[in-house]
Amino acid sequence: MLYGFDIGGTKIELAVFNDKLEKQYSERVPTPKDSYEQWLGTIVDLVKKADEKFSCKGTVGIGVPGFINQETGIAEITNIKVADNKPILKDLSARLDREVRGENDANCFALSEAWDEENQQYSSVLGLILGTGFGGGMIFNGKIYSGQTGMAGELGHIQLNYHALKLLGWDKAPIYECGCGNKACLDTYLSGRGFEMLYRDLKGESLSAKEIIKRFYNKEESAVEFVTLFIELCAVSIANIITILDPNVLVLGGGLSNFDYLYEALPKALPHHLMRSAKVPLIKKAKYGDSGGVRGAAALFLSR
Repeated sequence: MLYGFDIGGTKIELAVFNDKLEKQYSERVPTPKDSYEQWLGTIVDLVKKADEKFSCKGTVGIGVPGFINQETGIAEITNIKVADNKPILKDLSARLDREVRGENDANCFALSEAWDEENQQYSSVLGLILGTGFGGGMIFNGKIYSGQTGMAGELGHIQLNYHALKLLGWDKAPIYECGCGNKACLDTYLSGRGFEMLYRDLKGESLSAKEIIKRFYNKEESAVEFVTLFIELCAVSIANIITILDPNVLVLGGGLSNFDYLYEALPKALPHHLMRSAKVPLIKKAKYGDSGGVRGAAALFLSR
C-alpha cells in the first residue's frame, strides 16, 4: 500500500492508497507544536496504525509546506517550527525502518494530477496553485523535478517583470513585500490573497474574492475592468513559465482555480506573450482538490 502525508501547520493528514492511487483510508490529527519528538511520534503512530490495519508495511511519502534540501536532507518549513531545520526524512526512516520520501506540497499536488489517468499520456505537466499563495510543481515523465537543492517549483518567488509593472501602471503599481524577504513576488499578486489586495489598491474597496467574482458575473464595471486586468497579469506572468518549460498540460488548483472564467480567458490571453511557434498548453482544473497533496505524496513511490 502507498501512504501519503499532507503535513500542514495545523493538521497532519494520512491517506492510504492502492497501486492505482485509489484511496482506501484516511485520518487527520492536529499538528503537534510542543516538540520535534512529539511531531515525529505522531507520524510514526499513524504509519504503524495503517500497517496494522492493512497488514502490510506501506511506503511512506510526505508533503510539506516548504522544501527538503536535497543535499543536506534538512527541512526548511518555517511555519512548522518544531520540524524546521531538522533532518526529518532521516529521522522518520530510522524510526519506521523503511525509506521515507518527502517533497514540497505544491509538487505533490502537481504529481497527483500528473498521475491522473487522463494525464498519464503527457510527458510534462505543470501544476499551479492559485490559493492563499501562488506556487507550483513541474512533472516530467511522472517524476517531480526538484532541482539541485529541492527549491525548483517555488514559482511564487519569481518577481513581476517589465510587462507586468507596465500593465499595473508605473506610477501606481502596488509593490507588496513577500514573506521570503523580497518584494513584488508573484506569490502576492497571482494568489487569492493577491487578487483581493490588488482590487483594494486599484479599485479602492476591500472585498473578498468571492464578492469580486460575483460582481464580475453581474457585469459590474469596476469588477469587469479588474478581472480583465488580472487575467492579463496572469497571462504575462504564466507565459514566462510556459516559455521555460513548454508543458503539455497546465493544471490549476487552489481557491481561485474555481473561477471558471479563467479557463475561457487565459487560453485567449496567453498567445500574445508567447513566441510565435509556441503552443498554449491544455489548461485544466485540478481534479483531486484537497486530496491532491496526500495523493501526490503517496505517488512519490510510483514510476513509469
